[in-house]
Amino acid sequence: MPNAIEVRGLRKSYGTLEAVRGIDFEVQAGEVFGLLGPNGAGKTTTVEILEGLRPRSSGDVAVLGLDPDKQSRQIKERIGVSLQATNLPEKITVEEAVELFAAFYQKNTNLKQLLERLQLTEKRRAYYGTLSGGQKQRLAIALAMVNEPELIFLDEPTTGLDPQVRLEIHGLIEEMKRARRTILLTTHYIEEAERLCDRVAIVDEGRIVAIGTPREIQQKTLGSSRIEVHTEAPLPAELPAFAEAERILVSDDRRQLIAHSGKPARTLVDIVKWVDSGGLELHDIHLKRPTLEDAFIELTGKELRD
Repeated sequence: MPNAIEVRGLRKSYGTLEAVRGIDFEVQAGEVFGLLGPNGAGKTTTVEILEGLRPRSSGDVAVLGLDPDKQSRQIKERIGVSLQATNLPEKITVEEAVELFAAFYQKNTNLKQLLERLQLTEKRRAYYGTLSGGQKQRLAIALAMVNEPELIFLDEPTTGLDPQVRLEIHGLIEEMKRARRTILLTTHYIEEAERLCDRVAIVDEGRIVAIGTPREIQQKTLGSSRIEVHTEAPLPAELPAFAEAERILVSDDRRQLIAHSGKPARTLVDIVKWVDSGGLELHDIHLKRPTLEDAFIELTGKELRD
Protein backbone atom coordinates (compact mmCIF):
# COMPACT_ATOMS: atom_id res chain seq x y z
CA MET A 1 0.00 0.00 0.00
CA PRO A 2 1.18 3.58 -0.60
CA ASN A 3 2.51 5.47 2.40
CA ALA A 4 -0.08 7.39 4.42
CA ILE A 5 2.36 10.28 4.91
CA GLU A 6 5.47 11.31 2.99
CA VAL A 7 7.64 14.25 4.10
CA ARG A 8 10.77 15.47 2.30
CA GLY A 9 12.88 18.49 3.23
CA LEU A 10 10.15 20.04 5.39
CA ARG A 11 10.99 23.45 6.82
CA LYS A 12 8.99 25.98 8.79
CA SER A 13 10.26 29.40 9.86
CA TYR A 14 8.75 32.18 11.93
CA GLY A 15 10.81 35.21 10.96
CA THR A 16 14.38 34.35 11.92
CA LEU A 17 13.31 31.34 14.04
CA GLU A 18 13.49 28.05 12.15
CA ALA A 19 11.19 25.66 14.03
CA VAL A 20 11.50 22.76 11.57
CA ARG A 21 14.84 22.40 9.80
CA GLY A 22 14.53 20.08 6.83
CA ILE A 23 13.09 16.80 8.05
CA ASP A 24 12.31 13.64 6.08
CA PHE A 25 10.12 10.70 7.08
CA GLU A 26 7.22 8.56 5.93
CA VAL A 27 4.38 6.82 7.76
CA GLN A 28 3.29 3.48 6.38
CA ALA A 29 -0.37 2.52 6.20
CA GLY A 30 -1.41 0.57 9.29
CA GLU A 31 1.49 1.59 11.55
CA VAL A 32 1.74 3.71 14.68
CA PHE A 33 4.50 6.23 14.06
CA GLY A 34 5.82 8.41 16.86
CA LEU A 35 7.51 11.80 16.91
CA LEU A 36 9.47 11.80 20.18
CA GLY A 37 11.12 14.87 21.60
CA PRO A 38 10.99 17.59 24.24
CA ASN A 39 8.58 20.52 24.20
CA GLY A 40 9.72 22.99 21.55
CA ALA A 41 11.42 20.35 19.38
CA GLY A 42 9.11 21.05 16.41
CA LYS A 43 6.72 18.10 16.77
CA THR A 44 3.46 20.03 16.97
CA THR A 45 4.49 22.42 14.17
CA THR A 46 5.18 19.41 11.94
CA VAL A 47 1.85 17.77 12.77
CA GLU A 48 -0.13 20.99 12.21
CA ILE A 49 1.46 21.31 8.76
CA LEU A 50 0.41 17.74 7.94
CA GLU A 51 -3.12 18.42 9.18
CA GLY A 52 -3.46 21.47 6.93
CA LEU A 53 -3.64 23.86 9.91
CA ARG A 54 -0.35 25.64 9.21
CA PRO A 55 1.44 26.40 5.90
CA ARG A 56 4.98 25.14 5.41
CA SER A 57 7.90 27.34 4.41
CA SER A 58 9.37 24.77 2.01
CA GLY A 59 9.62 21.06 1.31
CA ASP A 60 7.31 18.39 -0.09
CA VAL A 61 4.46 16.87 1.94
CA ALA A 62 1.82 14.30 0.96
CA VAL A 63 -0.93 13.13 3.31
CA LEU A 64 -3.01 10.27 1.88
CA GLY A 65 -1.58 11.32 -1.49
CA LEU A 66 -2.77 14.93 -1.11
CA ASP A 67 -0.95 18.22 -0.49
CA PRO A 68 -2.20 19.80 2.78
CA ASP A 69 -1.42 23.31 1.51
CA LYS A 70 -3.52 22.88 -1.64
CA GLN A 71 -6.06 20.17 -0.73
CA SER A 72 -6.74 20.86 2.93
CA ARG A 73 -10.50 20.31 2.70
CA GLN A 74 -10.15 16.87 1.06
CA ILE A 75 -7.57 15.82 3.66
CA LYS A 76 -9.70 16.91 6.62
CA GLU A 77 -12.55 14.69 5.40
CA ARG A 78 -10.24 11.66 5.63
CA ILE A 79 -8.24 12.29 8.81
CA GLY A 80 -9.01 12.49 12.52
CA VAL A 81 -7.24 14.97 14.80
CA SER A 82 -6.85 15.11 18.56
CA LEU A 83 -5.00 18.33 19.40
CA GLN A 84 -2.77 18.93 22.42
CA ALA A 85 -5.66 20.68 24.16
CA THR A 86 -9.36 20.15 23.44
CA ASN A 87 -11.67 22.69 25.10
CA LEU A 88 -15.43 22.45 24.65
CA PRO A 89 -18.28 24.50 26.17
CA GLU A 90 -18.87 23.48 29.80
CA LYS A 91 -22.58 22.84 29.21
CA ILE A 92 -22.36 20.69 26.09
CA THR A 93 -23.04 17.01 26.74
CA VAL A 94 -20.84 14.18 25.49
CA GLU A 95 -23.56 13.05 23.08
CA GLU A 96 -24.11 16.58 21.75
CA ALA A 97 -20.37 17.07 21.18
CA VAL A 98 -20.04 13.85 19.21
CA GLU A 99 -23.12 14.65 17.11
CA LEU A 100 -21.88 18.20 16.47
CA PHE A 101 -18.47 17.03 15.25
CA ALA A 102 -20.07 14.29 13.12
CA ALA A 103 -22.10 16.98 11.33
CA PHE A 104 -18.85 18.49 10.02
CA TYR A 105 -18.14 15.43 7.83
CA GLN A 106 -19.79 13.75 4.88
CA LYS A 107 -18.97 10.30 6.27
CA ASN A 108 -19.76 9.17 9.82
CA THR A 109 -19.10 6.10 11.90
CA ASN A 110 -21.77 4.53 14.14
CA LEU A 111 -21.78 7.07 16.98
CA LYS A 112 -23.44 4.76 19.51
CA GLN A 113 -20.79 2.11 18.96
CA LEU A 114 -18.05 4.76 19.12
CA LEU A 115 -19.20 5.88 22.58
CA GLU A 116 -19.32 2.26 23.72
CA ARG A 117 -15.83 1.58 22.37
CA LEU A 118 -14.41 4.57 24.26
CA GLN A 119 -16.34 3.75 27.46
CA LEU A 120 -18.41 6.92 27.31
CA THR A 121 -21.93 5.46 27.03
CA GLU A 122 -22.74 6.05 30.70
CA LYS A 123 -21.49 9.64 30.37
CA ARG A 124 -23.32 10.45 27.13
CA ARG A 125 -25.68 12.94 28.86
CA ALA A 126 -23.05 14.38 31.21
CA TYR A 127 -21.88 17.94 30.70
CA TYR A 128 -18.33 18.40 29.47
CA GLY A 129 -17.50 20.51 32.53
CA THR A 130 -18.27 17.57 34.86
CA LEU A 131 -15.94 15.07 33.15
CA SER A 132 -12.65 13.91 34.65
CA GLY A 133 -9.37 14.48 32.81
CA GLY A 134 -9.36 10.93 31.48
CA GLN A 135 -12.97 11.17 30.29
CA LYS A 136 -12.22 14.46 28.51
CA GLN A 137 -9.28 12.85 26.74
CA ARG A 138 -11.38 9.82 25.73
CA LEU A 139 -13.95 12.24 24.34
CA ALA A 140 -11.20 14.09 22.40
CA ILE A 141 -10.18 10.79 20.81
CA ALA A 142 -13.83 10.00 20.06
CA LEU A 143 -14.19 13.34 18.28
CA ALA A 144 -11.15 12.45 16.18
CA MET A 145 -12.85 9.21 15.10
CA VAL A 146 -16.39 10.34 14.24
CA ASN A 147 -15.66 10.32 10.49
CA GLU A 148 -14.08 6.84 10.45
CA PRO A 149 -10.71 8.37 9.47
CA GLU A 150 -8.05 6.65 7.40
CA LEU A 151 -5.34 8.40 9.44
CA ILE A 152 -5.44 9.65 13.04
CA PHE A 153 -3.22 12.36 14.54
CA LEU A 154 -2.76 12.23 18.33
CA ASP A 155 -0.75 15.22 19.55
CA GLU A 156 0.58 14.61 23.08
CA PRO A 157 -2.50 12.50 24.00
CA THR A 158 -1.52 11.88 27.64
CA THR A 159 0.25 15.11 28.66
CA GLY A 160 -0.90 16.36 32.05
CA LEU A 161 -2.81 13.18 32.92
CA ASP A 162 -2.07 11.16 36.04
CA PRO A 163 -0.32 7.77 35.57
CA GLN A 164 -3.50 5.69 35.93
CA VAL A 165 -5.39 7.71 33.30
CA ARG A 166 -2.33 7.63 31.05
CA LEU A 167 -2.40 3.81 31.14
CA GLU A 168 -6.10 3.95 30.28
CA ILE A 169 -5.40 6.05 27.18
CA HIS A 170 -2.53 3.73 26.26
CA GLY A 171 -5.02 0.87 26.28
CA LEU A 172 -7.28 2.71 23.84
CA ILE A 173 -4.39 3.44 21.49
CA GLU A 174 -3.23 -0.18 21.68
CA GLU A 175 -6.76 -1.24 20.71
CA MET A 176 -6.57 1.02 17.65
CA LYS A 177 -3.13 -0.39 16.90
CA ARG A 178 -4.48 -3.95 16.93
CA ALA A 179 -7.17 -2.80 14.49
CA ARG A 180 -4.33 -1.67 12.15
CA ARG A 181 -5.35 1.98 12.20
CA THR A 182 -2.71 4.39 10.91
CA ILE A 183 -1.68 6.74 13.71
CA LEU A 184 0.85 9.56 13.97
CA LEU A 185 1.54 10.16 17.65
CA THR A 186 3.62 12.94 19.19
CA THR A 187 4.94 12.49 22.71
CA HIS A 188 7.67 13.51 25.11
CA TYR A 189 7.18 10.35 27.18
CA ILE A 190 9.84 7.80 26.23
CA GLU A 191 7.98 4.86 27.76
CA GLU A 192 4.91 5.86 25.71
CA ALA A 193 6.88 5.74 22.46
CA GLU A 194 8.45 2.38 23.37
CA ARG A 195 5.11 0.86 24.30
CA LEU A 196 2.89 2.15 21.49
CA CYS A 197 4.95 2.93 18.39
CA ASP A 198 6.01 0.60 15.58
CA ARG A 199 8.60 3.20 14.53
CA VAL A 200 9.86 6.38 16.13
CA ALA A 201 11.57 9.55 14.91
CA ILE A 202 13.56 11.34 17.61
CA VAL A 203 13.19 15.10 17.04
CA ASP A 204 15.50 17.67 18.60
CA GLU A 205 15.68 21.37 17.78
CA GLY A 206 13.69 20.98 14.57
CA ARG A 207 15.69 18.04 13.18
CA ILE A 208 15.26 14.27 13.15
CA VAL A 209 18.34 12.78 14.80
CA ALA A 210 17.30 9.11 14.57
CA ILE A 211 14.50 7.07 13.02
CA GLY A 212 13.51 3.41 13.16
CA THR A 213 11.89 0.91 15.50
CA PRO A 214 12.70 1.53 19.18
CA ARG A 215 14.94 -1.55 19.13
CA GLU A 216 16.77 -0.42 15.98
CA ILE A 217 17.46 3.01 17.45
CA GLN A 218 18.75 1.43 20.66
CA GLN A 219 21.04 -0.97 18.81
CA LYS A 220 22.35 1.58 16.30
CA THR A 221 23.05 4.17 18.98
CA LEU A 222 24.41 2.07 21.82
CA GLY A 223 24.75 -1.45 20.45
CA SER A 224 25.76 -3.29 23.59
CA SER A 225 23.93 -4.57 26.66
CA ARG A 226 25.26 -4.48 30.20
CA ILE A 227 25.63 -7.69 32.22
CA GLU A 228 26.20 -7.50 35.98
CA VAL A 229 27.24 -10.59 37.93
CA HIS A 230 27.59 -10.57 41.73
CA THR A 231 29.35 -13.41 43.55
CA GLU A 232 29.55 -14.37 47.23
CA ALA A 233 33.36 -14.75 47.16
CA PRO A 234 35.95 -12.62 45.33
CA LEU A 235 36.60 -13.41 41.65
CA PRO A 236 40.01 -14.74 40.58
CA ALA A 237 42.69 -12.22 39.60
CA GLU A 238 42.82 -13.41 35.99
CA LEU A 239 39.71 -13.32 33.83
CA PRO A 240 39.23 -15.23 30.57
CA ALA A 241 38.11 -13.62 27.29
CA PHE A 242 34.34 -14.13 27.52
CA ALA A 243 32.48 -14.79 24.27
CA GLU A 244 31.40 -11.56 22.45
CA ALA A 245 32.33 -9.36 25.45
CA GLU A 246 33.48 -5.88 24.40
CA ARG A 247 34.54 -4.53 27.79
CA ILE A 248 34.98 -6.09 31.26
CA LEU A 249 35.07 -4.23 34.59
CA VAL A 250 35.57 -5.69 38.07
CA SER A 251 34.74 -3.94 41.37
CA ASP A 252 37.43 -3.18 43.92
CA ASP A 253 36.28 -6.02 46.19
CA ARG A 254 36.20 -8.34 43.14
CA ARG A 255 32.66 -9.48 43.96
CA GLN A 256 31.03 -7.70 41.00
CA LEU A 257 31.78 -8.18 37.30
CA ILE A 258 30.33 -5.91 34.63
CA ALA A 259 30.49 -6.97 30.96
CA HIS A 260 29.32 -5.02 27.90
CA SER A 261 28.28 -7.19 24.97
CA GLY A 262 26.54 -6.89 21.62
CA LYS A 263 25.37 -10.51 22.01
CA PRO A 264 24.56 -10.71 25.72
CA ALA A 265 23.06 -14.20 25.66
CA ARG A 266 26.37 -15.72 24.54
CA THR A 267 28.41 -13.64 26.95
CA LEU A 268 26.15 -14.40 29.89
CA VAL A 269 26.28 -18.17 29.31
CA ASP A 270 30.07 -18.02 29.08
CA ILE A 271 30.35 -16.04 32.33
CA VAL A 272 28.01 -18.33 34.25
CA LYS A 273 29.88 -21.44 33.07
CA TRP A 274 33.19 -19.88 34.15
CA VAL A 275 31.84 -18.88 37.58
CA ASP A 276 30.42 -22.36 38.09
CA SER A 277 33.64 -24.10 37.00
CA GLY A 278 35.54 -22.05 39.60
CA GLY A 279 33.26 -23.21 42.39
CA LEU A 280 31.97 -19.70 43.09
CA GLU A 281 28.46 -19.04 44.40
CA LEU A 282 26.35 -16.60 42.33
CA HIS A 283 24.62 -13.96 44.43
CA ASP A 284 22.80 -12.02 41.70
CA ILE A 285 22.70 -11.45 37.92
CA HIS A 286 21.31 -8.45 35.99
CA LEU A 287 21.00 -8.00 32.22
CA LYS A 288 20.23 -4.44 31.10
CA ARG A 289 19.56 -3.83 27.43
CA PRO A 290 19.92 -0.26 26.13
CA THR A 291 16.62 1.61 26.37
CA LEU A 292 15.15 4.28 24.12
CA GLU A 293 15.89 6.75 26.90
CA ASP A 294 19.57 5.74 26.84
CA ALA A 295 19.58 6.29 23.08
CA PHE A 296 17.84 9.66 23.39
CA ILE A 297 20.40 10.93 25.89
CA GLU A 298 23.26 9.62 23.74
CA LEU A 299 21.89 11.34 20.62
CA THR A 300 20.85 14.67 22.11
CA GLY A 301 22.88 15.02 25.30
CA LYS A 302 19.61 15.77 27.10
CA GLU A 303 17.22 14.00 29.42
CA LEU A 304 13.51 14.05 28.65
CA ARG A 305 11.39 15.41 31.51
CA ASP A 306 7.64 15.84 31.97
